[in-house]
Amino acid sequence: MSDVRKVLLAYSGGLDTSVAVRWLIETYNCEVICFCADVGQDEDLEAARQKALAVGAKKAVVRDLRNEFVKDYVWPALRAGALYEGQYLLGTSLARPCIGRGMMEAADAEGADAISHGSTGKGNDQVRFELAAYHFRPGIKIIAPWREWEFKGRKELIEYTKLHSIPIEATLDKPYSVDRNLLHTSYEGGVLEDPWKAPDPKMFQRTRDPRDAPNEPREIEIEYAKGDAVAIDGQKMDPVTLLSKLNQIAGEHGVGRVDLVENRFVGMKSRGVYETPGGSVLHAARAAVESITLDREVLRLRQDLMPRYASLVYNGFWFAPERETLQRMIDDIAQPITGTARLRLFKGSITVLGRKAPKSLYRPDIVTFEADSVYDQRDAQGFIKLNALRIRIRAELEK
Repeated sequence: MSDVRKVLLAYSGGLDTSVAVRWLIETYNCEVICFCADVGQDEDLEAARQKALAVGAKKAVVRDLRNEFVKDYVWPALRAGALYEGQYLLGTSLARPCIGRGMMEAADAEGADAISHGSTGKGNDQVRFELAAYHFRPGIKIIAPWREWEFKGRKELIEYTKLHSIPIEATLDKPYSVDRNLLHTSYEGGVLEDPWKAPDPKMFQRTRDPRDAPNEPREIEIEYAKGDAVAIDGQKMDPVTLLSKLNQIAGEHGVGRVDLVENRFVGMKSRGVYETPGGSVLHAARAAVESITLDREVLRLRQDLMPRYASLVYNGFWFAPERETLQRMIDDIAQPITGTARLRLFKGSITVLGRKAPKSLYRPDIVTFEADSVYDQRDAQGFIKLNALRIRIRAELEK
């Protein structure tokens, strides 16, 4: 007989977790408490709560984590310039540790013996959720239905929901998985598993098709203070409001779509399609401001660290000491990044038009091609000869 009496399930209201509620009750003869985290997925979470109760959950808890998500997870990653494999702005990867923290706080509050999640045994999210869980309660029991139950794929889950009258969004004709939060919307699986097949234009929820975007470009100014965006077009905003507003503006202009085949932590390649409108603009704007506020070698150091940082976040090591150590360095590096970037959004593109900063390292009086009294061009001769010394020695040896 199972010693699990109460399980807290990370619940989204989607296909996997809706089936998981009933499966956990039948398999473990336990109470199930559903935990719904609001990270800006723009869904009716009260309806999800009621759905969880209707499916069989003893209790359903909803927590608003939007401010924590943007302030404590999205903003630090943007300060790092984090892009996984050069393209992915880590929308799902950043939400999971945020949800994981909230989930473990709820598990403690509810006295749960175990936690559960709807992540598959092939994906990254199982790692992200469970590494977060072990950080907060090292001895927690974790039940991952996809690693235990008899279902082999989502088609079988859909049949199960029909058998038990469980309402879901996914269908046999459109079985791809959708994940939404304030930073992005992601799509994977199902019809997207063929990397040659283009996404259905009707699939996208957050961005206009660039071909249908406005014919007039939109110019926008993003103001930064110590590496974080604080204002749009001169209007100060809190992090959640700012990102939400920028999502709306950039999405209208078709900005932020990415279609890539990425390398999952578990070892396989996976095709993901992402919409990250506001995040894409913030990434470009920060890069513009830091180009005139960061020392050359400090910027290169941050750029060298970025792939390692992005991989740590992608692989689920948000609460690991190495990520925290990198974050402290990155946050220190970000202190001079104060200024404003001006960008043009037009039919899916982002173009930097200008950048300014109160403490800019860019010196027109030095860089000018006109006469100046600061830089002696004759100094360049010795500089070049010293840098050429090793090259000249090698060339002489080869001759």
